[in-house]
Amino acid sequence: MEAATEQHFFYHGKEPSGSKAAIKAFEKERDSCHWCQIRHFPNNKKAPITIVNDEDDAVLPSTFRFLQDSKLGSGVQAAEDSFRSGCECRDDEECQYRGCLCLQEQDDDSDDESQARKKVYMYHTHGSKAGLLRSKHLSSKRPIYECHEGCACSTDCPNRVVERGRKVPLEIFRTSNKRGWGVRSLVDIKRGQFVDKYVGEIITPQEAERRRNASDIAQRKDVYLFALDKFTDQESPDPRLRGHPLEIDGEFMSGPTRFINHSCDPNLRIFARVGDHADKHIHSIAMFAIKDIKRMEELTFDYVDGVSEEDDDAKDASKHGDMSRLGNGPDTLRKRRGLMEPQFHVPGSTSEM
Repeated sequence: MEAATEQHFFYHGKEPSGSKAAIKAFEKERDSCHWCQIRHFPNNKKAPITIVNDEDDAVLPSTFRFLQDSKLGSGVQAAEDSFRSGCECRDDEECQYRGCLCLQEQDDDSDDESQARKKVYMYHTHGSKAGLLRSKHLSSKRPIYECHEGCACSTDCPNRVVERGRKVPLEIFRTSNKRGWGVRSLVDIKRGQFVDKYVGEIITPQEAERRRNASDIAQRKDVYLFALDKFTDQESPDPRLRGHPLEIDGEFMSGPTRFINHSCDPNLRIFARVGDHADKHIHSIAMFAIKDIKRMEELTFDYVDGVSEEDDDAKDASKHGDMSRLGNGPDTLRKRRGLMEPQFHVPGSTSEM
């Protein structure tokens, strides 16, 4: 562990030299270095990720790779450019109303779908709460529709919270109560604040099943697979939303949220987030704080959160074969209670990025 830390801080910042074979070996080593991977995140300076271990000698294996965003696996494609669209709002303030193309599918409990000037935005836009998810949405299971790079509004649009990325510095730490790794924030987090996304490799349902079958312990693989089934509908005009959904595999490539533990009294909640409506099949999984969180307090979410407003029994894992379905809709993080022992966590290393 100390050797790996020294290797990064004393050598990986230098330019490689020597023979072609030596340079190639050096570049391969640097590419697999977790400190180097995190250092290249665009937001690393303002919101760094650190990893500490004061409990044992566990280190992060070379097979794990940090990702800033999800990677599309074989057989998975984003929508073609001809199917893409965005709002034409020239004034960012217009991205609060139903007239904004991005918000036309946003539910707001209104019976009048014709009110183009009715506010249906998800976030507070002014004052100390600017950027925070509004309370009525924080307790719902509705998806979040955001503006995106294909829109006419600016990058400062108040409806681009998740798109702008993580602003919270996170620390992956070794827990003292034998639960493997956990995650905490280095700053206070406000209720309704966006924390980060759950990312990984987005794979086909066939590939997900193959990986489950290939895993030495089938349940271990389920710990890291997340089905993107929020918009799955057998009658959808979009063939990509019919049948079995794509899944995110975060076991060997992911971000810091992959290490967040379960709690029956969580401080985070998962929401489906959509940018371009043509990419609903690969929507983002966003984590928001559902209560004020003090710095260094462990971040947690409920692996068995209800799948729909009608399905209150979802919190009773025994009624679902102990398979946890969670989030703000039928998104499925296939984590099982009782399997979150240290041996089922990918170990991490120590020191600061």
